Amino acid sequence: MSDPKQTGWGALTPIGSTGDPDLKVRIERAFARCFAGAEGELVLSHLRGLTLDRALGPNSTDAALRHMDGQRCLVLHIQSLIDRGRGFS
Repeated sequence: MSDPKQTGWGALTPIGSTGDPDLKVRIERAFARCFAGAEGELVLSHLRGLTLDRALGPNSTDAALRHMDGQRCLVLHIQSLIDRGRGFS
């Protein structure tokens, strides 16, 4: 996991990106298990509705647009971990 005391871009190093390659696979499988089934699909649907399926209006501030883009990136990252984890099953 990233060092909680670290700041800047270095704090965003993903778990498993610099260490044990098996850790990456274990994390992907864990995401696939967490979001499996009807409840997992419900949660993913809710996250997509809050982020990917939503548009901000023309009067949105730069900060609001950046915030929404960050949320969208996180949801897409979660989805990619799930997809990769399911591929290992």
